Amino acid sequence: MDTRSRPFRSVLYIPGSKSRALEKAKVLPVDAVIFDLEDAVSVSEKEAARETLAQALAAGGYGARMRIVRINGLDTQWGSDDAKAAAQMGCDAILLPKVSDPADLDALAAITGDVPLWAMMETPRGMLNAAAIAAHPKLQGMVMGTNDLAKELQTRFRPDRLPMMAGLGLCLLAAKAEGLVIVDGVYNAFKDAEGLAAECSQGRDMGFDGKTLIHPAQVDVANTAFAPSAEEIDLASRQIVAFDEAEAAGQGVAVVDGKIVENLHVATAREIIAKADAIAAVSA
Repeated sequence: MDTRSRPFRSVLYIPGSKSRALEKAKVLPVDAVIFDLEDAVSVSEKEAARETLAQALAAGGYGARMRIVRINGLDTQWGSDDAKAAAQMGCDAILLPKVSDPADLDALAAITGDVPLWAMMETPRGMLNAAAIAAHPKLQGMVMGTNDLAKELQTRFRPDRLPMMAGLGLCLLAAKAEGLVIVDGVYNAFKDAEGLAAECSQGRDMGFDGKTLIHPAQVDVANTAFAPSAEEIDLASRQIVAFDEAEAAGQGVAVVDGKIVENLHVATAREIIAKADAIAAVSA
């Protein structure tokens, strides 16, 4: 399935060192898994985690879920070996943390060859260079690292994420300009379903494709928030029918529910239907 045509509502971090968690991910209703060799793995487990993850991916069983491996930064003692190992794991993409410049992706691509790359966007310099990073020929997706970004910005937590808006917006613009997937950062209070739902709704309204998650309990909330609702699907279907009928009658616009429907509305309606179909296919 092409990257842009597949859903990314829920993107769950799984420690690459935990065999039980790696096995459980095979049955969770997530659209993508980030197999983590970085933050979720202790220093003492770094090297063993590579082998544990390689064995899990070789065994398969992850179905239609996108398999993304997050390596340690190339400026660490583990990064280069992580990159070499990940390139042989048969994953769908390799995720590089703290990408601040396209040169960071060049350095990774020199090791990983033709494997598609994703970028963690979590530094102030990364925000300022988002357009250049998004234009990298090997890049397919961006992941917001909002915890690290908050640390670097020295912000206070706000439910409305106002301190994050400049960075989130720059990355969204860059990703959309290049046709990349972009997923929102994590919500740390994994037992707070109401707070998660609010942040998912905000992210969906902004244009994110989905949400990165830290706990399986968050999956259903994200899947619901980033999927077209029944009302949206119904409206999209009626807009398409009405516009087709208007065109057949030689008219350039239609009216649905008292609102004008033009070409651009129909394009959005078709995207909604396509996303719903892709979700149904993955769910099946």
